[in-house]
Amino acid sequence: MAFDIDMIKAVYARLEDRVTAARKLTGKPLTASEKILYTHLWDGKTDKPYTRGADYVDFAPDRIACQDATAQMALLQFMQAGKSKVAVPTTVHCDHLIQAKSGAEVDLKSANTTSAEVFNFLESVSDKYGIGFWKPGAGIIHQVVLENYAFPGGMMIGTDSHTVNAGGLGMLAIGVGGADAVDVMADMPWELKFPKLIGVKLTGKLNGWTAPKDVILKVAGILTVKGGTGAIIEYFGEGAEAMSCTGKGTICNMGAEVGATTSTFGYDDSMERYLRSTGRDDVADAANAVKEHLTADAEVYANPEQYFDQVIEIDLDTLSPHLNGPFTPDLATPVAEMSKVAKENDWPLQVEWGLIGSCTNSSYEDLSRAASIAKQAVDKNLVTKAEFGINPGSEQVRYTAERDGLLSVFEDLNAKIFTNACGPCIGQWAREGAEKQEKNSIVHSFNRNFSKRADGNPNTHAFVASPEMVAAVAIAGRLDFDPVNDTLINQNGEEVKLDPPTGLELPPKGFDVEDNGYLAPSEDGSSVEVVVKDSSERLQLLTPFQPWNGENLTGAKLLIKAHGKCTTDHISMAGPWLRFRGHLDNISNNCLIGAVNAFNQKTNFVKNQLNGEYGGVPDTQREYKAAGIETVVVGDHNYGEGSSREHAAMEPRFLGVKVVLVKSFARIHETNLKKQGMLGITFNNEADYDLIQEDDTFNFVDLKEFAPGKPLTIEVVHADGSKDIIIANHTYNAQQIEWFKEGSALNLIKKQNAA
Repeated sequence: MAFDIDMIKAVYARLEDRVTAARKLTGKPLTASEKILYTHLWDGKTDKPYTRGADYVDFAPDRIACQDATAQMALLQFMQAGKSKVAVPTTVHCDHLIQAKSGAEVDLKSANTTSAEVFNFLESVSDKYGIGFWKPGAGIIHQVVLENYAFPGGMMIGTDSHTVNAGGLGMLAIGVGGADAVDVMADMPWELKFPKLIGVKLTGKLNGWTAPKDVILKVAGILTVKGGTGAIIEYFGEGAEAMSCTGKGTICNMGAEVGATTSTFGYDDSMERYLRSTGRDDVADAANAVKEHLTADAEVYANPEQYFDQVIEIDLDTLSPHLNGPFTPDLATPVAEMSKVAKENDWPLQVEWGLIGSCTNSSYEDLSRAASIAKQAVDKNLVTKAEFGINPGSEQVRYTAERDGLLSVFEDLNAKIFTNACGPCIGQWAREGAEKQEKNSIVHSFNRNFSKRADGNPNTHAFVASPEMVAAVAIAGRLDFDPVNDTLINQNGEEVKLDPPTGLELPPKGFDVEDNGYLAPSEDGSSVEVVVKDSSERLQLLTPFQPWNGENLTGAKLLIKAHGKCTTDHISMAGPWLRFRGHLDNISNNCLIGAVNAFNQKTNFVKNQLNGEYGGVPDTQREYKAAGIETVVVGDHNYGEGSSREHAAMEPRFLGVKVVLVKSFARIHETNLKKQGMLGITFNNEADYDLIQEDDTFNFVDLKEFAPGKPLTIEVVHADGSKDIIIANHTYNAQQIEWFKEGSALNLIKKQNAA
């Protein structure tokens, strides 16, 4: 039986009435996304249709999922909210704090030793507040959610940007910062700007070397890393229906890389097959009873241009395999063109590692298709040129894949089978030699490939591909290898060609597992003690941020003007810094150390206006804070792209940054800044970015009049005494302005709960 089946049945019981009411209200047929949105309104109904991309709406998500790196700060905040138990089903998954180095058994043992304090904290908080806990080694959060919790027509939020993976099972699953999750845990509405809708029509059928991964790699090339911002991407068509459920999950997962709020598919037979194979016949039966409400109305898919803000059509019959990268997931190159493109850009042609897994591509089907290529290498007497690393998505997938002989195929190629965890995908990889910072290429089936992300080496050129393509390119050891057309020379000197991959959507013998790693919470956790030692370097109880003093902000100094791409990895790096995710003071020592200073093109090297000297960003900011001086960060387009990590907002807030002024924001980061009581604003005229100088002082002359829809005026005073007036826009509504006034959304929650 499924987890929380009564909750799921309750969602389905109200579907028909709410969908009918929404259809009548809007006066038109509804997309699958709109049905889920309108059936999850906080108050259950509305008297007006919402304007896409404009109206802020309060929603009531069905459940929450948190991974261990973000759960620490989320739960530290929830502990201040004054509640005895979470209001909706919530889970914590320990998948980020396990470093890939020697192999699963050794690495997991090491993590359980080095991060015992954090794991014990998360387990005890979960037990106290009614939260399901998945132990280290149980699996990657999004694969575990797909196997156990996702259900068609549901809405969930998660403190990880790739929560969107659950769209593969027909959910609206949305990545958020921890403060958003705290709202829902505390039985408060969750606010979201009503999304725009992008429809992707898939015609034809995947064939040969082309995989579901190639669909999203193609879409990323079309939309770029910000083209989906503020929108839900809904996939449909014969090509969608012919695809596996986990393949759909892969596509939805990487929707985060184009900035989409989330991605989803309408309920179909592949989802029913997956539900039944993972022991959720009760969910499948319940979904079948309301299946007409779990996908779009027929008129929508027949005439998509009338119902979506943008429509993209992809013919799967002609779609070719892709390799995206390096350094950004939207740089899309068909494999057949990589030889030419790589040479033109001087990308290293030798491939040193092939990495398969991560939350994006670690299902049974993914492993089976990649294993079919690996087995050919063994059978055709090929010598594999690159090293292999495999991260199964969950203990259930790993156990079943081992039982069915899939993992032994990789081991025949001397692959390292890492823990069922994120590993290299999020920088938890002790790669030998990475410290030399040599120029090299790797291929992986992950979702992100930003500079330094996998191994900390800024010169590692990481390329994203399907698991089967990763296997082929790693076997060849060449970035310019095209398995569709090229051949290889085996140990006998014979010319051989790899056959297209084959795989199994689901294990023929069914899934199996001995210990899935789940710990249920106590019915009454009131006696559970949560211990955070004052001397801890890993955990720190939070001190509330100070409310706004009600005055105009004057005399603020420029901390850094970031040049170009500034992702959450640049603002708050992962990798070795993950160990401090529960200690705000310690992790703030990585604040903006990856951002490139526009004035000298260096990282972690900014001018201190107090003494004219240059130093690291956190050190400089701490000096400003000690002097009682608030500061401003200036940035470029899509600032805060990438992970949902709210540390990228909490660290600058903690250190005394008051304002982030940029050309445009990534959705989650903008919300995170608002939640922490900061001013996240954008240039009305993007060219004004060029006016900002290294020694500038900022006066916000009308902040006392801060109001929805009213731009802010900034007087920028340069070192020579000259001034520029800049107009800045914002998207704060009345509720969000209250967060700013109170110092944070959490402060407001505490105030309301105490009333």
